[in-house]
Amino acid sequence: MTKDCLKALFPYTKGSGKLPTYQGEISDFTKYVEISYCREIMDLKTIVVNRLEQLGVGAVEAATAAGIERTFIRDIVDGKKKSVRADKMGALARALKLNPEALMQGELLADDEPVDHASYVRLMGFIGAGAVIEPDFEQTPPEGLDQIHIEIPLPGDMIAFQVKGVSMLPRYDEGDVIIVWREQKRGTDSFLGEEAAVRTRDGRRFLKTIRRGENGYTLESWNDHPIENQELDWVGEIYVTIRGNQLRRMVKSMHRQGGVQGQLKLRA
Repeated sequence: MTKDCLKALFPYTKGSGKLPTYQGEISDFTKYVEISYCREIMDLKTIVVNRLEQLGVGAVEAATAAGIERTFIRDIVDGKKKSVRADKMGALARALKLNPEALMQGELLADDEPVDHASYVRLMGFIGAGAVIEPDFEQTPPEGLDQIHIEIPLPGDMIAFQVKGVSMLPRYDEGDVIIVWREQKRGTDSFLGEEAAVRTRDGRRFLKTIRRGENGYTLESWNDHPIENQELDWVGEIYVTIRGNQLRRMVKSMHRQGGVQGQLKLRA
């Protein structure tokens, strides 16, 4: 068992009206409240071994029944395979009759059991002036900069970006979280006229409205000049936007209801 923890920082300046930022991106407040909460997560081998015992089947038998490589599950049990790629997680869940979303979160939950409505989303960058997403794509670790706990059910293939600073006003406030699909789901031309997270051919990331340009695409935002003649390597379709004050209420609600382990303390 390991602990998966998230720390959220909330400004303590009375009447400031500011919204929360996350650890590592602390704004200029002299005091803030830190809420940390954790959940127990199981390593992949423990989940697989326990589930095989529950089902009363062997690793090779489970893999064969699901139509996947015979040694796939056995390698996990033997410790040869420490992790599974996201695109293989569904097959593993099917073989073990587990809920795939829960399995990705390190939880053992049968596929016929109700799923906890809360979701963990990887934070993959911060949106600042000019709708630029930082850090650069190459500098963002695959596991993300942090995790955000959202008290609504979300598909498993989601990532998040958070607004930093006030340069996106009035469209977005500081602390707002934009949740997008990790994989591009449709052709780029189908996004014309829509706002989306994008990655250009040279690796830069933005939250922009996509237009057809003379050469490639034009990226527009209300608070900066258009960026013209861009080739796009990725478009992240916006799934939902969580306002910063809503996110703050979610954390407070979780803390009150005891849905997660937490502690509240004041720092100077």
